Amino acid sequence: MANNIAEKRRQQEEDDDEEDGDLDGWGERNYADERSWEALQEDESGLLRPLDNKAMYHAQYRRRLRSLSTASNSQHIQKGLIRFLYIVLDLSRAASVMDFRPSRMAVVAKNVEAFIREFFDQNPLSQIALVIIKDGVAYSLTDLGGSPESHVKALMAKLECSGDSSLQNALELVHEYLDQIPSYGNREVLILYSALTTCDPGDIMETIQKCKKSKMRCSVIGLSAEMFICKHLCQETGGLYSVALDESHFKELIMEHAPPPPAIAEFAIANLIKMGFPQRAAEGSISICSCHKECKVDHRKLVLVANKALSILAINPAFMLLVQNANSTFALTATFTFMRVCTIAQVARASELHSEATLHR
Repeated sequence: MANNIAEKRRQQEEDDDEEDGDLDGWGERNYADERSWEALQEDESGLLRPLDNKAMYHAQYRRRLRSLSTASNSQHIQKGLIRFLYIVLDLSRAASVMDFRPSRMAVVAKNVEAFIREFFDQNPLSQIALVIIKDGVAYSLTDLGGSPESHVKALMAKLECSGDSSLQNALELVHEYLDQIPSYGNREVLILYSALTTCDPGDIMETIQKCKKSKMRCSVIGLSAEMFICKHLCQETGGLYSVALDESHFKELIMEHAPPPPAIAEFAIANLIKMGFPQRAAEGSISICSCHKECKVDHRKLVLVANKALSILAINPAFMLLVQNANSTFALTATFTFMRVCTIAQVARASELHSEATLHR
């Protein structure tokens, strides 16, 4: 009888200890996950009110854009008009770490989507391509193109992380594509790196020198600790290296790459670029590519007048202020004259096609 009583008492104590452990674990998880005090701020009257993070981050981002634009204008820095950007996403097993809520992969995907849309708003003539690193291999997810929806759709369909990361394989793949880009375009690489190591098949230093020789501007945003090889890559190619502290800091860092960067001095000389303005034509005639970016016959750049105007405004946000001033520069007058002539030519061509269609009827 005494043994049974002692056994029941011991079992009850064990159950109580398990319940206390569960409560402690739940409290720790709730304490770590909620952090409700970070979403409060004190107003002028001393009361606590919820913090409007979206409005605050948007205002900070706009202030940074204005400060960067003012600094570049005061120093007369020339910026690239046509950019070819490869975004490299590290989807190795390190991307599944949950120090960013709910995971690094989810945070990266969310902010890359916002970045792609912001990028095309500020760079209408530019193109983006996506590359992912998984299982020690780099894969091309999308080709260079100007459709944000296609990039976002392809990215959301491949959100799986596994294996190791290989920085060298990613650079080799991107170098193979960007090395074919014309010299008038800015060759850029933005790497979102989650891992603390890189599993490479060869000497990555040689690959970095190849990228430097090809005038590729490589920038890295790390989601873990600082890595020497990433910092060395950015220093050699003239890019930016930074490490995100949290999700809001990561968003701020990635959005800094949306405005056009300063042009390389070798390519900063003003040159004329052949461009064509595509018109609707009858079947059987010379066709253009599906993205309306390059002619299949002579590889001439195909753009819209509206995109040219938007690109000029995106490069210099203070451009409209210059338009309002009476003392306009020669370059400003020449730009608007060119755009006006192109628009008149398009209207005349449209009228001609309409007249031909009426005669055929």
